[in-house]
Parts: sequence; structure tokens; C-alpha cells
Amino acid sequence: MFPSFFIDSNIIVYALLFLFLFPPFTFPARNKHHNELLTEITAAVENTTWHSFLRFLDAEKGNQINGMSELKKYLQRFGYLDQNYPNLDGNNLNFNDIFDDKFESALEKYQTNLGLKKTGKLNIETMQSIMSPRCGVSDNSHNTLVHVTQHYSYFSGEPRWTRNTPMTLKYAFLPNQTIDYLPLPDIKTTFRRAFSRWSDVIPVNFKETEVVAKADIKIGFYGGDHGDGEAFDGVLGILAHSFSPENGRLHLDSAETWAVDFDKQRSKRAIDLESVATHEIGHILGLAHSSVKEAVMYPTISPRSRKVDLRIDDVEGVQALYGSNPNFSYTSLLESEHSDGWRIDFNGRGSSKWMITFSMVVLLVVSFIL
Repeated sequence: MFPSFFIDSNIIVYALLFLFLFPPFTFPARNKHHNELLTEITAAVENTTWHSFLRFLDAEKGNQINGMSELKKYLQRFGYLDQNYPNLDGNNLNFNDIFDDKFESALEKYQTNLGLKKTGKLNIETMQSIMSPRCGVSDNSHNTLVHVTQHYSYFSGEPRWTRNTPMTLKYAFLPNQTIDYLPLPDIKTTFRRAFSRWSDVIPVNFKETEVVAKADIKIGFYGGDHGDGEAFDGVLGILAHSFSPENGRLHLDSAETWAVDFDKQRSKRAIDLESVATHEIGHILGLAHSSVKEAVMYPTISPRSRKVDLRIDDVEGVQALYGSNPNFSYTSLLESEHSDGWRIDFNGRGSSKWMITFSMVVLLVVSFIL
């Protein structure tokens, strides 16, 4: 028994109800003002390929803004506006500057594919996505699987590598297509890790070869128009691109500031090589882009950020093509993906899972005491 001065049981019940409805260690995040978000985006995209698009912020259907034709070219480049667009003159991309019905439809499709809120307007979230550095592979050159829990997709026809199982694909670095500020051994180590992330989940091995002619996958750094019909466009625009099976070409933009260690590469424009390599290898294997923002196969990535760990969406997509590595287990992957749900965040984003669990534990403990 507790002494008489102990808290009355009714008070405890009310306190527990309060804890359950308003859990601890969570504070509502302050909604950022429009101008604050605009300032953040402006700073993030300064001197990037698509920074001029910022002037289209908050545009909507019916608006006519000088230069919007360039944004239409962007959407056409990534598969959202087709060659039958009414303002095209033959093969020349003579878009007008009017925010019309077709542009709105293309924008809504873009928002859906990128996992954004479908508004048909150039809101802050959409503009931030459009101006982010990204993969050069078109978002709409593939067949999207229709399933509420799957967001991965494939190239048209779902091509894959066909070899004996277990499969071994050889890769080589093109000797004349390199960058001089990163040692080649560091680049090779980075790609070795990237390849291993995929071989850990599917029965496909990757082996480096010095003989380019014998390689299934050929890796090189290129600048501008390099003869494959997919020209690079300068700093923090299209970072890299690769081709579906069994092409094997993997190209990275030599104009970027590539990094294998952010502690050594301090540039604000630095792009993590391993993150991009892991993404492009996914294309080499046959995966197209995912609408899951956390997935490796999501098309955009911010400077000075890393995204190298395969998510469930990535794994399910590639295993549907090649099957599972016998040694692979979903257990660690599931634990990793759900770990955020048990983390206390004192910056205003406390996890609901943790909060509910905390409250329930308190309820059980006090019930036991009473």
C-alpha cells in the first residue's frame, strides 16, 4: 500500500489519458512561413542547372510567364509531355509560355510519380523537386506496377539480364573516361560497395575486369553531349544515367563535384558517388524509378546527402526480376525501415509508434501498482 499522501487513483487515470492523447517528447512542428521555405529553396538551388525555374513558383493554369517553355522542355525530357503536344512544330520543341491544360495534366502526372501531393500547381514542394539534381533516366519510359503497396517500376517490356544462375556480370571502368580529383582506387572501392548492395539481395554476382571488351557493364565519366543521345547539362542538373538490360552503359556527369567522403570534400555542391552508383546499378539491372522517396530508385537526391541502403521497395522490385539471394533475410531490412518509428525526436517530429507504446507501458505499470 502507498501512503495516504500518494496521488489519488482518479488523478492517475486522468494523467494516463492525457499521456495517451498527448504523448511526451513531442511538440507540434512550427509551420514554416512561405517566405522561409522560399529562402531555403533559393539557397539550396543557387547556381544549379534549373535554378531559373524558381520564378515559376505558385504558377497555375491560365498563367503566362516568360520562359515557361523551358519548364515544358524539362517535363518533355523526363517523359511527361509527348511529341503530340499541340505547340510543337515538327521535331522542334517550340513550346509556348502558357500554363495550359496539357501542362497541368503533365504536372499532375509528375507529382504522382514523384510521390508529391497532386495539385496541378507549381507549389513549393513541386518546385523543390523539379529543381533538385536527379538521374537522367526518363520517369515515364516504363510500365508502372499497379499495387497499393508497390511503387517500383520497370522499363518497357521488363528487360532483365539472362545468364546461368548464379549469374555473374562483369564490369569495367573506361580508362579514358575518368576524373582526376578522385583516386581511381577510391572510385573502384565505392562501386564495389554499391554492387554488393544489390548482390546481397539477388543471386547476381559482380566482378571487375580490366578488359573492357569482356565487360557487361561499362562505367565512365562524361561531359556534355557524349554521343549517346542523352547529353549532360552541367552542375547539379542531370547527375548520371544508365540504360536498361542488356545495354550495360553507366555514365556519370564529369561536371559534378563527386565525393566519396564528405569530411574531405567540403563543397556545398558535392554529390555522393556511392548513392548515385547504387541508383544507376538499379537501372542497369532493369529497375526504373520509384515514387517512394526513401527508396534508392527515387529519381532525385540533394547535394551532401547519402542514400545507399536498399529499401523494401527496391528489394521487392529487383527480386521480382531475379529472385532472392538464398542468404538474404528481410528481418534486418524490416528492422532498419521501422527503426525510425521507435526513435524519440526532440525537434518536433516524435514518432507516433513510440508515443503510443510509451503511454501503454505507463498504463500497464501503474495498473500493476494499483
